[in-house]
Amino acid sequence: MRILVTGVAGFIGSTLSHRLLERGDEVVGIDNLNDYYQVSLKQDRLGRLVAAHGGRFAFHQVDFADLAALNRALEAERIDRVVHLGAQAGVRYSIENPHAYVQSNLVGHVNLLELARHRGLDHMVYASSSSVYGGNTKLPFAVEDRCDHPVSLYAATKKADELMSETYAHLYRLPLTGLRFFTVYGPWGRPDMMMWIFTKAILAGKPIPVFNNGEMFRDFTYIDDIVAGVIACLDNPPPDDGQVKAGGSVKPHRLYNIGNNRSEHLMKVVGLLEEACGRKAEIDFQPIQPGDVPATYADITAIQSDLGYAPTTSIDVGVPNFVRWYKDYHGI
Repeated sequence: MRILVTGVAGFIGSTLSHRLLERGDEVVGIDNLNDYYQVSLKQDRLGRLVAAHGGRFAFHQVDFADLAALNRALEAERIDRVVHLGAQAGVRYSIENPHAYVQSNLVGHVNLLELARHRGLDHMVYASSSSVYGGNTKLPFAVEDRCDHPVSLYAATKKADELMSETYAHLYRLPLTGLRFFTVYGPWGRPDMMMWIFTKAILAGKPIPVFNNGEMFRDFTYIDDIVAGVIACLDNPPPDDGQVKAGGSVKPHRLYNIGNNRSEHLMKVVGLLEEACGRKAEIDFQPIQPGDVPATYADITAIQSDLGYAPTTSIDVGVPNFVRWYKDYHGI
């Protein structure tokens, strides 16, 4: 297959593309290489793809929120399926810069839906987020749960993406799969996420900010398990058979949680980071931040029963793997 991957210079996008290319697919990648975090890391991820896979990987630097530019960039490219991972990420940054989220996550998502519709593609997998569960208190979060009370604009845009996708599945019978990712971490991860921030601070002997006074729980999901789930979904478009699917749609549209199916106490992860870094952390306990939720926990029954998804990497393995990669990447 020839697969369009948006956000290809990102954490999940670059790792997914590497696996797709390894198994023999061709990848057309797009990314605007914005400076939300260090562009050099994004360029290094792209360099890894080019070095390993050469001519089977094509890259276009383009903002998919600009429809004219997107169409120009892809005009000559044959595409069979899409994995739309590009987005403006970050819960807290959505409070500071809401317009960036409207452009990338709303306008950009519609542009990809339109591209898939007009080209008659047979499947688009897109990134949603566990953030859509917002203020829900029932744990674990299941795709059948209502998600009507987002606590950040980021979460609201991801919920809106799911609703727009349902509309396109209804109007145009476009096969779509939305994936609610739970706290993804691992090698080539993002500098704005907890695992990177804490590792950097611990190694430098600086304090780490621990919110809600440490009473935080997250379903930490290793990147290899995330990619395995994305590929399983990509290879299995939802049928247009009128049957109820994961998430409740009777259209060709599924919603899945992709998580580790375990909610881990944040301080346990801090302990694993201390062990992997070889030094104790100086902890700066702080109150919970606006837009944050105290706990996430994925019910993965739907994707398990439909596609056989089974995460295999515990935090006891994944956290040391990340720290080893971090040290190697920074020459520590």
